[in-house]
Amino acid sequence: MNLLIRIIVTAGLVFGIAHFLPGVHVAGPATAMVVAIVLGLLNIFIKPIMVLLTLPFTIVTLGLFLLVVNAIIILLCTKIVGGFTVDTFWIAMIFSVVLSLSQSIIFSIIGNDK
Repeated sequence: MNLLIRIIVTAGLVFGIAHFLPGVHVAGPATAMVVAIVLGLLNIFIKPIMVLLTLPFTIVTLGLFLLVVNAIIILLCTKIVGGFTVDTFWIAMIFSVVLSLSQSIIFSIIGNDK
């Protein structure tokens, strides 16, 4: 049940952020749901590999390179999900930061932070 709640909340956040952030386009709520699922899968399977491969950069930048990794994950998601587009790398970075902060706030409020 927690996973379903996380997916629904993330889909709502993706749809809402796309509405307010210029350069991010989501075709509709169903597309936002697919984006939430694909982002979750990319974060589970691809992100750990990318973090491991970029560990020296992450250490040198004191962890700031992880923002780049998150933006790349967002851009990869745009290639997988039709109807979801992000115009530039910088917009992807802003989108990933806003999405992460929003998720942290929402999940701390509803008590579903696992």
